[in-house]
Amino acid sequence: MRKETFEMMRKELAKLGILFLLFILIFKIIYFNESFFVVFRAVIAIFWMFALPGYFLMLYWHEKLEFLERLIAGIALSAAVIGISSYYAGLIGLNIKYHTIILPAVLIVLGIIINFRKQ
Repeated sequence: MRKETFEMMRKELAKLGILFLLFILIFKIIYFNESFFVVFRAVIAIFWMFALPGYFLMLYWHEKLEFLERLIAGIALSAAVIGISSYYAGLIGLNIKYHTIILPAVLIVLGIIINFRKQ
C-alpha cells in the first residue's frame, strides 16, 4: 500500500512541478520589468506558503477528490490554517520572521503523518 502511495505522490509532485514552472512563466509575463530572480522568489514563496502545505493537508482525500480539486481546496485551507496559526504563534511569543519557515513545514509534516496514519 505504501508503494502505491509513494508512486501516486511522485506523479502528483511532478504535476506540481509543472504548475510551478507554469506559474514562473505567467508571473514573468505579468511582471516583465522585474528580474527573473525576483519573480522566481515570489513564486517560490507562494508555493511554499500555500500550494505545498495545502497539497499535503489534502492528501488524506486523494481517493475521493482529483488532484486539481485537492490543490485548489488545499490552497484555501492552507491560507486559512497558516493565517490562524500564525496569529496564535505570535500570541505565544514566536517571532514573526520564523512564521514563514516553521508553519508551512509543520503543515507539510502534519499532512504526511495524517496520510500515513490513515493507511
